[in-house]
Amino acid sequence: MVTYFYWAIVIGLTIFSLFAFGIQLKQWKIGIISAASILLLGSLAYFFHFQQIFVKHWGGVMTVSVPEGQLHMGATWKDDHLWIENYDPKTNTCHFREYSKGAVLEGKVLIKDCNPLQGR
Repeated sequence: MVTYFYWAIVIGLTIFSLFAFGIQLKQWKIGIISAASILLLGSLAYFFHFQQIFVKHWGGVMTVSVPEGQLHMGATWKDDHLWIENYDPKTNTCHFREYSKGAVLEGKVLIKDCNPLQGR
């Protein structure tokens, strides 16, 4: 829900800047530039900062797909970064992947001969 509220604010500010500069002040160039700037900054801020914070702390929306041929085993948060564990039965390898803010500096750990589905 908070994700929708964030985008409503960004779109509202964009429309307001077009209205204030374009219609009221007759400065369409400034209005279009400010509206584009608000959309660009809002998108970058969401992708690089707010997305995982919204999901973890306030129930936002985020979609992550399991790669084809792998089985999902678990997920956990470390600070504001999401770590997901998948198992690849073809190579008998467990894959831990980090989903960080903005997909920058994402970690990956491979555990060979993992056998998570086999009893010990």
